[in-house]
Amino acid sequence: MNVRKLEAVKMALAEDVGLGDVTTQATVAPDRFGTGRLWVKESGVLAGLDAALLVFQEVDPDLVFEANAADGEALEAGTTIASVRGRLGSILTAERTALNFLQRLSGIATRTRSFVELLRGTGVAVIDTRKTTPGLRAFEKDAVRAGGGQNHRWGLDSGVLIKDNHIFAAGGVGAALRAARAYAPHALKLEIECKRLEQVREALDEGADIIMLDNMRGERLQSALEMIGTRAQVEVSGGIREETIQDVALPGVDWISVGALTHSVRSLDIALDLEERKDGK
Repeated sequence: MNVRKLEAVKMALAEDVGLGDVTTQATVAPDRFGTGRLWVKESGVLAGLDAALLVFQEVDPDLVFEANAADGEALEAGTTIASVRGRLGSILTAERTALNFLQRLSGIATRTRSFVELLRGTGVAVIDTRKTTPGLRAFEKDAVRAGGGQNHRWGLDSGVLIKDNHIFAAGGVGAALRAARAYAPHALKLEIECKRLEQVREALDEGADIIMLDNMRGERLQSALEMIGTRAQVEVSGGIREETIQDVALPGVDWISVGALTHSVRSLDIALDLEERKDGK
């Protein structure tokens, strides 16, 4: 079990339930059993089933959660994605937290799929960024993969990415790359962000492994790609939207990073409806 995910679920439940679900405790008898049907109210790509399962199990280990679909599956409105059966009170206490996870993560997967489809046939991959919801990175990066995207580095300890402020603080592109190469393990690739063509030239001279072309468009982007050739891998970034991603998916580009995959998505509309069981199970 991913410890980060379990911690995130516990934090979300603590935030929502607090000292107890007073409404459910006041209105629902503990011996009432039934089934909750989780379904999508609009079409989209599913993600977050593991989060929902963890929520229900954390609230009540006796709840039985059964998935009817899989993460990454494109669903039509009205599709049942899962069911949970057991004590109605437990289902109601877990409902909102489980849905919050499912809705946001499915929104990320759905948005990612839209970018992936726009790049179909180009050989360019869509990748995420660290612009994630605090505490939810493990879930959100999974949701990006469910949508068909790829993950950039997990955190600050999982790769060298020299950004503009690092360049400023280090005293320039060359100085930053030389310092990073002296510090980092020999097998670790060095990536550096370049906003200008002269920075690209300097990064190549210093042997950068990956060059991030930030906010470059049109002729400037083409010139940078021609300069790089096969000397480094290329990531393109900077305010990428559905309307503009095909403009930067040029030959020579390996990845396009899109912060919007996680920082500004619309949650998918997902609901849970209860059905009472008469057999007490």
